[in-house]
Amino acid sequence: MSHRVLFLCTGNSARSVLAEATLRAWGGGRFEAFSAGSQPTGKVNPFALAQLAAEGIATSGLRSKSWDEFSGDGAPSIDVVVTVCDSAAAETCPVFFGDFVRTHWGLQDPAAVGGSDDDKRAAFAEAHAVIRKRLMALLTLAPDTWSDREALKQALDRIGFIESEDGEHV
Repeated sequence: MSHRVLFLCTGNSARSVLAEATLRAWGGGRFEAFSAGSQPTGKVNPFALAQLAAEGIATSGLRSKSWDEFSGDGAPSIDVVVTVCDSAAAETCPVFFGDFVRTHWGLQDPAAVGGSDDDKRAAFAEAHAVIRKRLMALLTLAPDTWSDREALKQALDRIGFIESEDGEHV
């Protein structure tokens, strides 16, 4: 049985796409990964695509899309919704309704970083490092965790506090 995970943020151009593509690559038949935004930008950030390619993760088919694709008739059923907006930076997190487990994995928006291309690449590499660590924790959850909604919620919430590679809390 595969678990369907939807990563949400506002623009669906960076963090949620990094998470979708990485879980899709690592999840095998155990996971189906999706991403969407409440106000999609309409295109995936080129630095996100470059970061994924640098890690050997496929980027074909990735696009910035509205969460409307995941509500209403014909939408895939979702097991877990993960918001990745940065509430610490007063970024508004989208609210999505349905019968699934919700969790928040706040992450600074690498697309908001200014400066040189090297600065932007570094921001995307750092964001992806945190996403990778959190997804590794997701992938190691015991199978029985998925059959207990409360245990799953608690485990997913804990994953959202996993820190970055340099020990900085995100």
